[in-house]
This record gives sequence, structure tokens and C-alpha cells, in this order.
Amino acid sequence: MGFGIRLKVWGEYACFTRPEMKVERVSYDVMTPSAARGLLESIHWKPAIRWVIDRIHVLNEIRFDTIRRNELENKISPRLVQAAMKSGMSPLSQLITEERQQRATLLLRQVAYVIEAHFVLTEKAGGEDLPEKHYGMFLRRARQGQTFHQPYLGCREFAANFEILEPKDACPKSYYYEISDKDLGWMLWDLDYEEEMTPQFFRAAMRHGIVEIPDLKR
Repeated sequence: MGFGIRLKVWGEYACFTRPEMKVERVSYDVMTPSAARGLLESIHWKPAIRWVIDRIHVLNEIRFDTIRRNELENKISPRLVQAAMKSGMSPLSQLITEERQQRATLLLRQVAYVIEAHFVLTEKAGGEDLPEKHYGMFLRRARQGQTFHQPYLGCREFAANFEILEPKDACPKSYYYEISDKDLGWMLWDLDYEEEMTPQFFRAAMRHGIVEIPDLKR
């Protein structure tokens, strides 16, 4: 196991979209491992390391709300992008007034989590990629609030706040601390990009406010 970290994250809104919902967005009850990994990568990531999520602490009560949002009906196709790159003159644009759709979103409100994770070195690690080096870089960036891009909670419009929990800091107590077991059903673990973006799922359960995350890439 690599060097472990604990990061507290929170925000006003979050939406960890269930992939089985084709049109309307519906959030999982809690943060997914892939969302937690993406948040850590926004602070520090290199090809030499892979973040592994160990557990997620659910600090606040799970509260849902419904909103309606304007979304684009379609995306620009790769074929049009390639044509624009080759010609240098092809128009490449979308008009929101012509392709706007109003869709409902079932999202989470007032969320807060503690992410426990560690990283492992990948096959792309070189001689200079020491675990101590990357651990120190992450701690320095997290303490100073430095990111490569704005961390978010499932959707980019739902910005995330974060702070590192030092080894001496006690983990905040979960709202569900006294609940021994809560089944969360099947949850998306991540996408396997080596197998043509194959989704991987695991059976999630929350025990005393903590969701243990398996490492399916071992």
C-alpha cells in the first residue's frame, strides 16, 4: 500500500449520476469511487501514480432535491471535429437556443465526505518517481488549496471545497455513526479504459457511516 491521505470535501450540491438513467439525471445516495478519484486527481496526478480509494465517510444526512436545468440535446461529433481540423475553415459551433432541452435532476444537497485513499506507482513510473515525492507534492498542494482545475462533486457546476486532514486530526463523526448497516445497492466503481470503457460495479454498503471501497484493478 502507498502513502495514505484523508481529504474532507463538501459542497452545497452534488450529483453522482446513475448510468442506468438514460435521460434524466438521478444521483446515487453517496459519492462514487470514480468521483472521489477525479477529485484527488484535480489536486495532484501524474501518469506515474494511480489513486486507489479505500473508504468514503458520509458525514451529513443524505438529502435529495429536484431541480430543472437547461442542457444541450447533442454533442459535436468527432467526424465534424476532424473535418474542422483538416479544413481549418469548417464551422464548429452549437447554438444553445436551437438545441436546448430542459431536464430534471435528482441531486444531493449539503453534502460532506471524508475520502480515505492511497496511491500506487504505475508501469509509467521512472526512477525519479519516489512515493515520498508524490506524497509530499499532494500534501503541499492540498494544504495550499492548489488544483489543476476546480474540483467538483459529480457535475462540473457543483464545485467542491476541500481540506486535508492531518494525521493528528480526528475524523468528523458521521450522521449515520449509530447505524450499523445500510445497503446502497450496486454502485459504479469506475470505467475500465483498457477494455473499451467497460463499466465496473460493486455492491456498496454503508456501515456506521463508512463505505468500504474494493480495489477491482488488483
